[in-house]
Amino acid sequence: MLKNHTDLISSEIAEGTGAGIALATRPEGFRTGLDIWFSDLERNRGPVVELRPKGLKSHQVELRFGNFARPIIEQISEAPDEDIELARSLIESIKAEAKVAIPGQTMDGWLVSDGRFRMHATLRHAESSDNPEAMIATCREVIVPMMAAMAELIGYDVMVVEVDDDDNLEGAVTKREITRRERNPRNRLLCLRIHGHTCKSCGLIPSSLYGTAGSIIEVHHLQPLSSLGEPRKYDPRTDLAPLCPNCHRAVHTRKPTPYSILEIQSLMGEHVD
Repeated sequence: MLKNHTDLISSEIAEGTGAGIALATRPEGFRTGLDIWFSDLERNRGPVVELRPKGLKSHQVELRFGNFARPIIEQISEAPDEDIELARSLIESIKAEAKVAIPGQTMDGWLVSDGRFRMHATLRHAESSDNPEAMIATCREVIVPMMAAMAELIGYDVMVVEVDDDDNLEGAVTKREITRRERNPRNRLLCLRIHGHTCKSCGLIPSSLYGTAGSIIEVHHLQPLSSLGEPRKYDPRTDLAPLCPNCHRAVHTRKPTPYSILEIQSLMGEHVD
Protein backbone atom coordinates (compact mmCIF):
# COMPACT_ATOMS: atom_id res chain seq x y z
CA MET A 1 0.00 0.00 0.00
CA LEU A 2 2.81 2.43 0.85
CA LYS A 3 4.30 2.08 -2.63
CA ASN A 4 1.19 3.79 -4.01
CA HIS A 5 2.07 6.91 -2.00
CA THR A 6 5.82 7.21 -2.60
CA ASP A 7 5.39 9.71 -5.44
CA LEU A 8 3.41 12.01 -3.14
CA ILE A 9 6.00 11.66 -0.38
CA SER A 10 8.96 12.37 -2.66
CA SER A 11 7.23 15.37 -4.28
CA GLU A 12 6.42 16.94 -0.90
CA ILE A 13 10.00 16.49 0.30
CA ALA A 14 11.35 17.89 -2.97
CA GLU A 15 9.08 20.93 -2.69
CA GLY A 16 10.16 21.63 0.88
CA THR A 17 13.87 21.11 0.28
CA GLY A 18 14.33 22.51 -3.21
CA ALA A 19 16.30 19.41 -4.15
CA GLY A 20 15.71 16.16 -6.00
CA ILE A 21 14.71 13.26 -3.77
CA ALA A 22 15.19 9.51 -4.06
CA LEU A 23 13.54 6.97 -1.82
CA ALA A 24 13.17 3.24 -1.43
CA THR A 25 10.88 1.08 0.67
CA ARG A 26 12.57 -1.29 3.07
CA PRO A 27 11.11 -4.41 4.74
CA GLU A 28 10.90 -4.17 8.53
CA GLY A 29 9.86 -7.72 9.36
CA PHE A 30 6.21 -7.86 8.32
CA ARG A 31 6.12 -4.07 8.08
CA THR A 32 7.58 -1.44 5.76
CA GLY A 33 10.06 1.37 6.26
CA LEU A 34 11.54 4.05 4.02
CA ASP A 35 15.04 5.24 3.12
CA ILE A 36 15.23 8.78 1.72
CA TRP A 37 18.21 10.68 0.28
CA PHE A 38 19.10 13.42 -2.22
CA SER A 39 18.94 12.03 -5.73
CA ASP A 40 22.08 13.82 -6.95
CA LEU A 41 24.08 12.07 -4.21
CA GLU A 42 24.50 8.34 -3.99
CA ARG A 43 22.94 6.88 -0.87
CA ASN A 44 26.36 6.43 0.76
CA ARG A 45 27.66 9.89 -0.16
CA GLY A 46 25.27 12.16 1.69
CA PRO A 47 22.62 12.33 4.40
CA VAL A 48 20.11 9.49 4.54
CA VAL A 49 16.88 9.48 6.51
CA GLU A 50 15.50 6.14 7.66
CA LEU A 51 11.87 5.81 8.72
CA ARG A 52 10.81 2.69 10.54
CA PRO A 53 7.69 1.65 12.47
CA LYS A 54 8.07 1.62 16.25
CA GLY A 55 5.44 -0.18 18.27
CA LEU A 56 1.85 0.00 17.10
CA LYS A 57 1.39 3.75 16.66
CA SER A 58 4.82 5.39 16.39
CA HIS A 59 7.52 6.01 13.82
CA GLN A 60 11.24 6.27 14.50
CA VAL A 61 13.18 8.53 12.15
CA GLU A 62 16.98 8.61 12.03
CA LEU A 63 19.19 10.88 9.96
CA ARG A 64 22.75 9.71 9.39
CA PHE A 65 25.50 10.12 6.81
CA GLY A 66 26.71 7.44 4.42
CA ASN A 67 30.12 5.83 4.70
CA PHE A 68 31.50 7.92 1.82
CA ALA A 69 29.94 11.26 2.77
CA ARG A 70 33.14 12.97 3.91
CA PRO A 71 33.24 15.45 0.97
CA ILE A 72 29.65 16.58 1.59
CA ILE A 73 30.29 16.83 5.34
CA GLU A 74 33.29 19.07 4.62
CA GLN A 75 31.06 21.18 2.38
CA ILE A 76 28.49 21.44 5.18
CA SER A 77 31.20 22.55 7.62
CA GLU A 78 31.69 25.67 5.47
CA ALA A 79 28.01 26.68 5.51
CA PRO A 80 27.41 30.38 6.32
CA ASP A 81 26.05 31.26 9.76
CA GLU A 82 22.72 32.33 8.24
CA ASP A 83 22.25 28.90 6.66
CA ILE A 84 23.19 27.15 9.91
CA GLU A 85 20.62 29.17 11.84
CA LEU A 86 17.91 28.38 9.31
CA ALA A 87 18.78 24.68 9.49
CA ARG A 88 18.59 24.74 13.29
CA SER A 89 15.26 26.56 13.17
CA LEU A 90 13.85 23.94 10.81
CA ILE A 91 14.83 21.18 13.23
CA GLU A 92 13.43 23.19 16.14
CA SER A 93 10.08 23.31 14.33
CA ILE A 94 9.87 19.51 14.45
CA LYS A 95 9.68 19.56 18.25
CA ALA A 96 6.08 20.75 18.14
CA GLU A 97 5.08 17.36 16.70
CA ALA A 98 7.80 14.90 17.67
CA LYS A 99 10.50 14.10 20.19
CA VAL A 100 13.87 15.06 18.71
CA ALA A 101 17.37 14.23 19.93
CA ILE A 102 20.89 14.78 18.59
CA PRO A 103 23.24 12.55 20.62
CA GLY A 104 26.10 14.45 22.21
CA GLN A 105 24.84 17.88 21.13
CA THR A 106 22.33 20.52 22.19
CA MET A 107 19.31 21.35 20.09
CA ASP A 108 20.23 25.04 19.82
CA GLY A 109 23.90 24.58 18.97
CA TRP A 110 24.25 21.38 16.95
CA LEU A 111 26.67 21.09 14.05
CA VAL A 112 27.48 18.42 11.48
CA SER A 113 31.20 17.93 12.07
CA ASP A 114 31.86 14.33 11.08
CA GLY A 115 30.27 11.10 9.91
CA ARG A 116 29.19 10.14 13.42
CA PHE A 117 26.44 12.76 13.37
CA ARG A 118 23.00 11.34 14.12
CA MET A 119 19.57 12.86 14.56
CA HIS A 120 16.60 10.94 15.97
CA ALA A 121 12.91 11.79 16.05
CA THR A 122 9.91 9.84 17.29
CA LEU A 123 6.36 10.69 16.25
CA ARG A 124 3.31 9.02 17.76
CA HIS A 125 0.06 8.76 15.80
CA ALA A 126 -3.54 8.31 16.84
CA GLU A 127 -3.83 5.24 14.60
CA SER A 128 -1.64 2.41 13.38
CA SER A 129 1.80 3.47 12.19
CA ASP A 130 1.37 1.04 9.28
CA ASN A 131 -1.37 3.23 7.84
CA PRO A 132 -0.04 5.04 4.73
CA GLU A 133 -1.63 8.27 5.97
CA ALA A 134 0.44 8.00 9.14
CA MET A 135 3.59 7.48 7.07
CA ILE A 136 2.74 10.54 4.98
CA ALA A 137 2.16 12.58 8.15
CA THR A 138 5.56 11.55 9.53
CA CYS A 139 7.22 12.54 6.27
CA ARG A 140 5.41 15.89 6.26
CA GLU A 141 6.01 16.79 9.91
CA VAL A 142 9.46 15.30 10.48
CA ILE A 143 11.30 14.24 7.34
CA VAL A 144 10.53 17.31 5.20
CA PRO A 145 12.04 19.81 7.69
CA MET A 146 14.85 17.39 8.54
CA MET A 147 15.89 17.02 4.90
CA ALA A 148 15.31 20.74 4.32
CA ALA A 149 17.81 21.50 7.08
CA MET A 150 20.39 19.31 5.36
CA ALA A 151 19.63 20.91 1.98
CA GLU A 152 20.24 24.34 3.47
CA LEU A 153 23.58 23.27 4.95
CA ILE A 154 24.66 21.62 1.71
CA GLY A 155 23.71 24.79 -0.14
CA TYR A 156 21.30 23.71 -2.84
CA ASP A 157 20.84 26.72 -5.09
CA VAL A 158 17.83 29.00 -5.06
CA MET A 159 16.73 30.37 -8.43
CA VAL A 160 16.65 34.19 -8.50
CA VAL A 161 14.90 36.21 -11.20
CA GLU A 162 16.78 38.93 -13.03
CA VAL A 163 16.18 42.53 -11.97
CA ASP A 164 15.32 45.45 -14.26
CA ASP A 165 18.18 46.92 -16.26
CA ASP A 166 17.63 50.40 -14.83
CA ASP A 167 18.32 49.31 -11.25
CA ASN A 168 21.57 50.55 -9.82
CA LEU A 169 24.01 47.98 -8.49
CA GLU A 170 23.00 48.36 -4.84
CA GLY A 171 19.32 48.15 -5.70
CA ALA A 172 19.89 45.11 -7.87
CA VAL A 173 21.78 43.31 -5.11
CA THR A 174 19.03 44.17 -2.64
CA LYS A 175 16.31 42.86 -4.94
CA ARG A 176 18.21 39.67 -5.59
CA GLU A 177 18.71 39.06 -1.88
CA ILE A 178 15.04 39.65 -1.05
CA THR A 179 13.98 37.41 -3.93
CA ARG A 180 16.45 34.73 -2.86
CA ARG A 181 15.06 34.72 0.65
CA GLU A 182 11.40 34.82 -0.37
CA ARG A 183 11.86 32.08 -2.97
CA ASN A 184 14.11 29.84 -0.90
CA PRO A 185 11.90 26.76 -0.36
CA ARG A 186 13.48 26.17 3.05
CA ASN A 187 12.61 29.72 4.17
CA ARG A 188 9.08 29.21 2.85
CA LEU A 189 8.80 25.89 4.65
CA LEU A 190 9.89 27.34 7.99
CA CYS A 191 7.70 30.42 7.61
CA LEU A 192 4.60 28.32 6.93
CA ARG A 193 5.38 25.81 9.67
CA ILE A 194 5.55 28.68 12.18
CA HIS A 195 2.88 31.06 10.88
CA GLY A 196 0.55 28.69 9.05
CA HIS A 197 -1.07 29.09 5.63
CA THR A 198 -3.32 32.06 6.45
CA CYS A 199 -2.61 35.37 4.71
CA LYS A 200 -1.41 37.82 7.37
CA SER A 201 -3.07 40.68 5.51
CA CYS A 202 -6.56 39.60 4.44
CA GLY A 203 -6.96 36.35 6.39
CA LEU A 204 -7.51 34.19 3.33
CA ILE A 205 -6.60 30.51 3.55
CA PRO A 206 -6.17 29.67 -0.16
CA SER A 207 -6.55 25.92 0.34
CA SER A 208 -9.97 26.44 1.97
CA LEU A 209 -11.11 28.30 -1.14
CA TYR A 210 -9.37 26.38 -3.91
CA GLY A 211 -8.94 22.93 -2.37
CA THR A 212 -6.03 20.94 -3.74
CA ALA A 213 -5.18 23.83 -6.08
CA GLY A 214 -4.80 26.19 -3.13
CA SER A 215 -1.16 25.64 -2.21
CA ILE A 216 -0.37 29.14 -3.48
CA ILE A 217 0.39 31.04 -0.29
CA GLU A 218 3.55 33.14 -0.68
CA VAL A 219 6.11 34.47 1.78
CA HIS A 220 6.97 38.15 2.11
CA HIS A 221 10.12 39.82 3.44
CA LEU A 222 8.74 42.16 6.12
CA GLN A 223 11.59 44.66 6.30
CA PRO A 224 13.22 45.61 2.98
CA LEU A 225 16.97 45.25 3.13
CA SER A 226 17.28 48.73 1.64
CA SER A 227 15.68 50.20 4.78
CA LEU A 228 18.29 48.80 7.13
CA GLY A 229 20.86 51.30 8.33
CA GLU A 230 23.40 48.55 8.82
CA PRO A 231 23.56 44.80 8.29
CA ARG A 232 21.80 42.71 10.90
CA LYS A 233 21.19 39.04 11.50
CA TYR A 234 18.44 37.65 9.28
CA ASP A 235 15.78 35.48 10.91
CA PRO A 236 13.16 33.87 8.64
CA ARG A 237 10.97 33.23 11.69
CA THR A 238 10.44 36.96 12.22
CA ASP A 239 11.43 38.48 8.87
CA LEU A 240 9.00 36.53 6.67
CA ALA A 241 5.20 36.42 6.72
CA PRO A 242 2.68 34.43 4.64
CA LEU A 243 0.63 36.47 2.16
CA CYS A 244 -1.85 35.44 -0.50
CA PRO A 245 -0.73 36.29 -4.07
CA ASN A 246 -3.06 39.31 -4.29
CA CYS A 247 -1.86 40.90 -1.06
CA HIS A 248 1.77 40.13 -1.87
CA ARG A 249 1.39 41.82 -5.24
CA ALA A 250 -0.33 44.81 -3.60
CA VAL A 251 2.45 45.19 -1.02
CA HIS A 252 5.04 45.54 -3.76
CA THR A 253 3.13 48.06 -5.87
CA ARG A 254 4.79 50.87 -3.92
CA LYS A 255 8.46 51.45 -4.68
CA PRO A 256 11.14 51.67 -3.50
CA THR A 257 9.64 50.90 -0.06
CA PRO A 258 6.78 48.38 -0.18
CA TYR A 259 3.62 48.87 1.83
CA SER A 260 3.57 47.31 5.27
CA ILE A 261 0.93 44.70 6.02
CA LEU A 262 -0.84 47.18 8.31
CA GLU A 263 -0.92 49.76 5.51
CA ILE A 264 -2.43 47.24 3.10
CA GLN A 265 -5.05 46.30 5.69
CA SER A 266 -5.86 49.99 6.12
CA LEU A 267 -6.22 50.45 2.36
CA MET A 268 -8.54 47.45 2.17
CA GLY A 269 -10.64 48.89 4.98
CA GLU A 270 -11.07 52.15 3.07
CA HIS A 271 -12.57 50.30 0.10
CA VAL A 272 -14.93 47.94 1.90
CA ASP A 273 -18.57 48.71 1.02
